[in-house]
Amino acid sequence: MANFLKLVWNEQVKLFNRKSSWVMIGFILVLVIVNGVMTQFFGSDEQETVYSDNWREELVAENEKILANTNEEDMNYYLDQEQLAKNTFYLEEDQKPIPYDALTFTYESYMLLLLITIFTIIVASSIVANEFKWGTIKLLLIRPIQRSKILFAKYVSVFLFSGILMVVLLVFSFLVGAVLFGVNGLSGDILLTKPMGGYEIASAWAATFKEYGLNLVALVVMATLAFMISVLFRSSAMAIGLSIFLLMAGNGLVLFLSKYAWVKFILFANLNLGQYFNGGTPTIEGMTLAFSVTVLVAYFVVFIVAAFWSFTKRDIA
Repeated sequence: MANFLKLVWNEQVKLFNRKSSWVMIGFILVLVIVNGVMTQFFGSDEQETVYSDNWREELVAENEKILANTNEEDMNYYLDQEQLAKNTFYLEEDQKPIPYDALTFTYESYMLLLLITIFTIIVASSIVANEFKWGTIKLLLIRPIQRSKILFAKYVSVFLFSGILMVVLLVFSFLVGAVLFGVNGLSGDILLTKPMGGYEIASAWAATFKEYGLNLVALVVMATLAFMISVLFRSSAMAIGLSIFLLMAGNGLVLFLSKYAWVKFILFANLNLGQYFNGGTPTIEGMTLAFSVTVLVAYFVVFIVAAFWSFTKRDIA
């Protein structure tokens, strides 16, 4: 066990000795700041509105003002209609409007998890392939350590790195949100928009961690796919290009093939587990959460077995 932990530690040291790793972290920090500044200056008036104890009367007056000035040709028409729907929801639920603060901003920053998925794919694609490219693979394998243990250490290191990126995103989003929008407590609720329309109130941290968890599933599967490709073909470029292309084009491919019953067995039809939550509907009729999890596990096992079989059985030229 100690040897394995040392292998993982060495892989982490190698990762953080690369400038590209720090560029990834810096890019995330910059995007969080840019997102915060843009949200502050170009967001809706709702983010700046503070309601008093007479919030019901204020919401009714705001709704009347919106209805009196309704004009479908107005560039703010859809924003006004969204605000009208939110106000109506608060009135019907007898809920004082939830202020936009650091918790809300932290939740909304989960969209940057797609970037972390891409960065993880890049790391997973290069962590083995670069050993072949740089000619260091033979030096790595001459040690009296099983090949499978060496490969597993690299695999674990990929997700330790992605975990660090996630923590950076979460913590820095809260800090930027606190500076720009203030903090109304370390725990609280946020207003969520349902996929099929309507709203619901949920715990801010519960909603945030749920999004992180759901996105983590896609991250692990796609990074494992990239890891397998890099091991099989010993090419980081192929693994990065193919994996990112499939990540981006997967949903379009599923929609294009949606008329076929077998499309539900395609990886990308099951990758977004969020389709089963918050009142959403599955991409393909008849699919369930249990079905998608089963399909993802099957693909995951195939990717892992193929990668480890190739690495442990093939000759190192």
